[in-house]
Amino acid sequence: MAEASSALDPNQFRCQICLDQLKDPVTTACGHSYCMSCIKSCWDQEDCLAVYSCPHCRQTFIPRPVLYRNTILAEVVEKLKKTGLQAATPVDHYAGPGDVECDVCTGRKHKAVKSCLVCLASYCETHLQPHYESTAFKKHKLTDATGRLQDKVCSQHDKPLEVYCRTDQQCICYPCTMDEHRGHETVSAAAGWVERQKQIGETQKEFQQRIQTREKELQELRETVASFRGSAQSAVQDSERIFTEMIRSIERRRSEVTQLIRDQEKAEVSQAEGDMERLKQEIDELKRRHSELEQLSHTEDHIHFLQRCQGLPVVPEAGFGPRISVSPRCSFENVRKVVSELKDQLENGCEKKTAEIHHTVTKDAVLPVLMPRTRAEFLQYSCQLTLDPNTASRLLSLSEGNRKVTWGADWPLYPDHPERFDWSPQVLCRESLTGRCYWEAEWSGGGAWIGVTYKGIGRKGVSDDCGLGDNDKSWMLFCSPDSYSVRHNNKQTVIPIKPSGSCRVGVYLDWAAGTLSFYRVSSDGLTLLYSFTSSFTEPLCPGFRVYSGLFFNPNSSVSLCMLG
Repeated sequence: MAEASSALDPNQFRCQICLDQLKDPVTTACGHSYCMSCIKSCWDQEDCLAVYSCPHCRQTFIPRPVLYRNTILAEVVEKLKKTGLQAATPVDHYAGPGDVECDVCTGRKHKAVKSCLVCLASYCETHLQPHYESTAFKKHKLTDATGRLQDKVCSQHDKPLEVYCRTDQQCICYPCTMDEHRGHETVSAAAGWVERQKQIGETQKEFQQRIQTREKELQELRETVASFRGSAQSAVQDSERIFTEMIRSIERRRSEVTQLIRDQEKAEVSQAEGDMERLKQEIDELKRRHSELEQLSHTEDHIHFLQRCQGLPVVPEAGFGPRISVSPRCSFENVRKVVSELKDQLENGCEKKTAEIHHTVTKDAVLPVLMPRTRAEFLQYSCQLTLDPNTASRLLSLSEGNRKVTWGADWPLYPDHPERFDWSPQVLCRESLTGRCYWEAEWSGGGAWIGVTYKGIGRKGVSDDCGLGDNDKSWMLFCSPDSYSVRHNNKQTVIPIKPSGSCRVGVYLDWAAGTLSFYRVSSDGLTLLYSFTSSFTEPLCPGFRVYSGLFFNPNSSVSLCMLG
């Protein structure tokens, strides 16, 4: 039997509730074994639910099963206790680095298998036997061997931690239930273990559900990326083909124009060369006649001279062709002008269409991105903003390097400017934003509007076209000491979240995705207040409106926060 016991794994005969060797073992219908007292204690806690479960596999039973002692398993455990020490101690039973040593062994220490919370000592299999065989140790509490026994003993009463205080969510000893934990809701450590196990099980289910959701999102994103890459490759190939056809078409038109010019050149030059040949012949003929007249003019024989003159023409042009009109400047200047105009038209058309292509690529072909969850993730998209004095109402004053706006106690004398709000106490930032951006602003006093707008918002007079949040050009969050609300296109929505002392607001813009989100920033992190969804068509400019209330409030202000 010693040989058989040495081959057995002690963990097979350990209660999954108290983690000790089985005492009065019972086996549930699902095949798991426990101490009789341990499983009864667990099921006593579940009487209120009328549903009983296996602490190990969570299988449920209705009604409460009747438990019987597993006699065969009890005999095996008992024999294992008595004979398990008779086998020779293997080398791996000696304590090594990281193992808990037996506190009784002398010389080379054996590996401890159990620790006693009463003795505050750890024992190897040999020195543990008295705890199994002697009635003096019957009430001692054994646990798995641990080198930190003090962690399982009450530091105040020096007693084992055997009770779990639900009120304070900590392990205590029995005397603690009579002292500082008097009146608290307490259960046994085993029952607390079962409860926490159930909580962990539910938490694990939630994690599993989140894992499945995230894995599904990951797979969808992978498929989207693959589709996006395929679409991009097809777009590149189509663009290359179309541009190649365009280049070939332009090359063909260039060849046609070149050939047209050459053909016209050939025809005109051929005509001109014929005229030049005829002119050379006429010149030669004129020179010949001029020579004859020169010779005749030197003849002194009167009769011979007069006879020769009768056969000569009196006017030199007689017998010759019409006069050729030669342009003083023959060129293809108009052709060059027309081709140049064609080039300008092509460039203008290409520039316009290229801008449309750029907008289509950046606006429509955007992969979905995960929304940041923590402030650290939002700060990856932080941008530094400054207020634009040219837009500030004369009711406001700017300070701290144009990063703070206050309901104007000094009434600054701003010069006239076409972009200035002449009535509404508003100011815009210099920066126009696209892409993903995050910034924070802190308000004080009566309250403030914090948001974004298109540059085209009205600036003059009192109308909805000028007020932030009162038109379809702007999206705003209103903050006051008592409440939050949002406004767009003159429609207001009250947010059921209280400011709770926090006066800092975080704004996250994902321009391509069409989302604008406002967050309350506090020491506990970020709390989502509201998210707008829209199809933004222009860059957005952060804007602020200082709220004065019914009466003059010089303390109302908004400050842009410096983000690291």
